[in-house]
Amino acid sequence: MELKPGFKETVVGAIPKDWECTNVRGIASAARNAIAGGPFGSDLVSADYVNFGVPVIRGQNMGGQWVGGNFAFVTEDKAKSLDSNLARPHDIVFTQRGTLGQVSLVPNEPFAAYLISQSQMKLSSNRTIADPLFYYYVFTSDDQQSRIRGGTIQTGVPHINLGILKDIPVQRPPIAEQRAIAAALSDIDALLEGLGRLIAKKCDLKKAAMQQLLTGQIRLPGFFGKWKLKVLADCLRTVPDYGINAPAVVYSERLPTYIRITDISVDGRFRPAPRVSVKSFFSDQYLLTEGDIVFTRTGASVGKAYCYRLEDGPLVFAGFLIRVRPDADALMPAYLAAYATTKPYWDWVTLMSMRSGQPGINGKEYGQLPINLPPPAEQTAIAAVLSDMDTEISTLESRRIKTRALKQSMMQELLTGRIRLV
Repeated sequence: MELKPGFKETVVGAIPKDWECTNVRGIASAARNAIAGGPFGSDLVSADYVNFGVPVIRGQNMGGQWVGGNFAFVTEDKAKSLDSNLARPHDIVFTQRGTLGQVSLVPNEPFAAYLISQSQMKLSSNRTIADPLFYYYVFTSDDQQSRIRGGTIQTGVPHINLGILKDIPVQRPPIAEQRAIAAALSDIDALLEGLGRLIAKKCDLKKAAMQQLLTGQIRLPGFFGKWKLKVLADCLRTVPDYGINAPAVVYSERLPTYIRITDISVDGRFRPAPRVSVKSFFSDQYLLTEGDIVFTRTGASVGKAYCYRLEDGPLVFAGFLIRVRPDADALMPAYLAAYATTKPYWDWVTLMSMRSGQPGINGKEYGQLPINLPPPAEQTAIAAVLSDMDTEISTLESRRIKTRALKQSMMQELLTGRIRLV
């Protein structure tokens, strides 16, 4: 590929001519132990942990932009004895073994120093030429993640070491440009965090509304009278039936999509990863139709439910799922799907699946599910309220997905100099 004018080819790819190409050594502070690993195995053991003191960074504290979560601690004296393994604010921490590719920054507060464990390494950058936040984004970019994983030592537990880390090549724009890039990407992260908090709040509100509306604690305006306690079997058009016993095949638009236990999310949505198909002479007998609900019948995910949506396309349900077809004169499908997310429902699932061996609930047992029902008109009104809340949450989730995609695109353009901010 022909180089863009003003660019040069380097080991990190094409970058602007006024950028430098160096390695992790080249951006490290001149201070002693600027690049360091964790303590020797016997120097830090579980017996050293105390209830408070200097926090220890372990794998569970990594994964986000900032080191955080629940920490183990060591005493001040123990930390002083391991001074070369301490990380301080603005240091970059890498996972050395385990979940390779994890990169986090040490925050300014609430602790002045952190002890890295045997599974982590840390970098103290020379902040006159290397902005820590900029290099956090560099090391979490797809290109650098590939380099980190590409340098993995496969002997024993896959890992990298200090020698590999020090030699990882990196781009070095002028410091002012680094800070501008970091600020732009940080703004996108702040937007993503805000969307995450808003989605969590909306989900909590929906959960509270469901618990109250689906148990009759709160009634919608205009509805009165007692609800009737029924069992599911009395509210169905047909007896519950089991899915097709056929293997999954590579997804094809010419074949129906296969829905399996693993394709149903905890909130009752069709979330295949990846989407697969099924090829069988009998597939048509197992196609879901509008209003059908499938329940998972075995394993750790027993009890999950999915109400078929036309927008999900033709779906054939698998053998570890049970289909029920509610009689809309007695039970609205959307109401049943919503009820399958409530505490009373999951308490019943827990009780029914408490048996020896693998947990499971069969079709006959699902038919005995007790459910307190308002009249169909009230069911419809409740389902409509919850559907509106679902729509709002889905809109926010779509916005978050688009924002994440925008961030990835910005990282690709900004970290390679194809778009310049300074």
